[in-house]
Amino acid sequence: MDYFAAVQLAEIISTVVYTFVGVTLMWIVWKVLDWMTPFPILKEIEQDQNVALAIVIGFLFVAISIIIAAVILS
Repeated sequence: MDYFAAVQLAEIISTVVYTFVGVTLMWIVWKVLDWMTPFPILKEIEQDQNVALAIVIGFLFVAISIIIAAVILS
């Protein structure tokens, strides 16, 4: 119970704010990536079942998430 008492309101607010910042940055990365590719990514993954593209996009999002987390924590 002491752990919950030690949580400050500022920590909760900063967590919520940084969550929205991270999600917004990931959305911007998705829009830029979708704009840069000459083909529709969602169509390739969903309709054409392009597993290789889905894996590459997944790894890209993991890498961008690690970078965003490192920037937020610094």
